[in-house]
This record gives sequence, C-alpha cells and structure tokens, in this order.
Amino acid sequence: MFAISLGDDGAELRPLEPWQAEEFFAHIDRGREYIGRHVGLPDIVKDVPAARAFLQSYADKTAADKGRIYGIWLEGTLVGGVMFRTMDVAQGTCEAGCWLEPAAAGRGLVTRAVTLIIDWAVEVRGMHRVEWIVASANRASINVAKRLGMTHEGTQRELYLYRGERHDEQIWSVLAPEWRKRRAG
Repeated sequence: MFAISLGDDGAELRPLEPWQAEEFFAHIDRGREYIGRHVGLPDIVKDVPAARAFLQSYADKTAADKGRIYGIWLEGTLVGGVMFRTMDVAQGTCEAGCWLEPAAAGRGLVTRAVTLIIDWAVEVRGMHRVEWIVASANRASINVAKRLGMTHEGTQRELYLYRGERHDEQIWSVLAPEWRKRRAG
C-alpha cells in the first residue's frame, strides 16, 4: 500500500479498502452528526458490515475503472476521505467528492487531498472535466471548490430529497486546460 504526504502536519492520503472497514466505521461514527449534515455517508455506514460493503463497492469501481476512494489519515488516525464518485474514462469526466470529521476540519486537508487526486485524474487518467457537486448549504465544500479554481456552473433547485427535506445542489467544475494553467501559474 502507498501513502502520499499531504504536507508537514503528518497528514497522508492512502487507498481506503474493504479490509479497513472497522477503522472506517469508527471514523464515520466519530463524525456521524457533522458529516451527515450534508453528506449521506453516515446513513449508509450504519455498522461494520455496511462499512465493508461500501468500501467493497469502491473496490469494485476501482477494478472497473469507474471510481476511486482514498482516506485521509492525520497522525495515524483516519479523519476523512476523498473520492471519485464516478469516472467515465471514455468521456473524460469524473466527479470528485469528500467528507471529513470535525476534529480535522479547518486544516486544508480536503483541498490538499483533492488537489492530488485531480492532478492524477487529469495528468495520468486523461480526464478532461472534473465535477464537484455540493449541497448549496455546504459552505465548507463550496469553499474547497473555490480554492481549487473551479467554476460554479449553476444550481439545481430542490434537486434531491435528503432526510425528509428538499435541497438545492450546486455544480462546480474544472476543465483540464484550466487546471493545468492554474497549477503552472
């Protein structure tokens, strides 16, 4: 297994795999309320078997070249993650996403981790468009999109039902030429 440093604070990005289901469940459980404000992950990962099934679904996506999932570890503790929810290699498009427990918020971990995976998607996998889809109320995630230099393309009003309420969803994206120009500058 590999680990990529996310900076001088000891944070690392690593693959998140089914064998880590217990650690993943413990992490989700620590941040259940915080993560669940805008992300449905805590509603899916209700116990260790559900955590294993979720991670297995991403192992299957990885094998099919349709998605990826990585954990963010800080001082040896899993505190969040980033993913490609979808990847369409033939079309050159993918959707990145993230989650983080409250103890790790405000450190720039997600921005640093997503920067790495977008670099990989654009430069290694040849993705042309990386999307970031976020609940309009999720200011922290919108700020990540802004720090990444993404463009807000629009808001889909009351698009999805989450915990009994309709929510707006924003679509942000960055195109490969924009990403390369930003990274070079």
